[in-house]
Amino acid sequence: MKKPIGIAVLGLGWMGQAHSRSVLRIPSLFPERSFDPELVVCADTEADRRTRAVDDFGFQRAVEDWHEAVADPGVDAVWVTAPNMLHVPMIEAACAAGKAVFSEKPIGGKPEQTVAAYRAAEAAGVTSGVGYNYIWAPLVQHARHLIASGELGEITHYRGSFLSMYGSDEMGLLTWRFMLDQAGYGVTSDILSHSVSLAQFLVGDIAEVVGMRNTTIPLRPIPSGAASHYGRGRPEDPKGEVENEDFASMLCRFENGATGTFETSRTMVGPESQNTFAVYGTKGALSWNLEKLNELQYYRLTDDPSSGYTTIYGGDRFPFHGAFVPGQANAIGFEDLVATEDYVFLESLAKGERFSVGFREAVDVVSVQQALINSWDSRTWEPVTDLAGGSR
Repeated sequence: MKKPIGIAVLGLGWMGQAHSRSVLRIPSLFPERSFDPELVVCADTEADRRTRAVDDFGFQRAVEDWHEAVADPGVDAVWVTAPNMLHVPMIEAACAAGKAVFSEKPIGGKPEQTVAAYRAAEAAGVTSGVGYNYIWAPLVQHARHLIASGELGEITHYRGSFLSMYGSDEMGLLTWRFMLDQAGYGVTSDILSHSVSLAQFLVGDIAEVVGMRNTTIPLRPIPSGAASHYGRGRPEDPKGEVENEDFASMLCRFENGATGTFETSRTMVGPESQNTFAVYGTKGALSWNLEKLNELQYYRLTDDPSSGYTTIYGGDRFPFHGAFVPGQANAIGFEDLVATEDYVFLESLAKGERFSVGFREAVDVVSVQQALINSWDSRTWEPVTDLAGGSR
């Protein structure tokens, strides 16, 4: 008999909707699961979203006050998909109520907030999860297998980048994402966190870093009410100051001796969603790009004069891919990764097992971020110190 798991979703924006759809899809995608998910309650401050939660997504009810959703006795697990600065109080309340909690990244917007969330979950003894969803791409999982099996030899260098255009329009509105007190840090919290999590997943812990930052568009039009991050102002609109970084870059050294380079931007024109990595070893190399989610480039060192990169296409021979589509080179998409991570999280909860990637791994990511922030001021190499004060 499958274990019923009641779910609350706090915030029905883009990611709240993606997770809600994923929960609805899980029974048809993963028939061998050991649980049955139930959408019990959704919390959102906007009335039209609450209506959609019930009418379109099938939640049993919707409420305005997220505290009410967390306290619902029918809820076993809470998904935190609200704006960044609401994450920690929501997580702490869920942990205090004994609920498992899955939070979209970043947990808060500053490293110390991630540490607070981790400590709350540890003290309560609840299962935690974080939405570093690109780790669940089947070909990223396969890349980890290739690296761990020694196919690339000794890893010598890692190159990670996440370049996006979502903030490239200088008339883009000054929403909460650009404010330090509402979003926390900028691209280092928002998208560099994905690059660092991938690097740690594939290669291992980072020992020291040095880097720089820049705010490429320092002023943006002030919105006159509720506004989307993709909304646009006019040249004559009053403008306000962007308080966090648009761009960051980082050099690093991994604990295993490999070197690394990272860069991230939300204002660069051209790359639309280039979340990429390249891993170089003594016997071969790999590269992957989110824009080509279903392709992995593999170079194997050989004396063959016709050697070169080979394209490995996604297919049901790789982890999770077959749940969505059979055969080879039949593509899957972004929300399939969300469904996969939600499935694995709920399966871990049903079986009483630890889920990775959880809040512990999120602390590993922000420990690197804090060292990078430190280097902005010191303008020199900074060691990565475990912000949780324990062993990794």
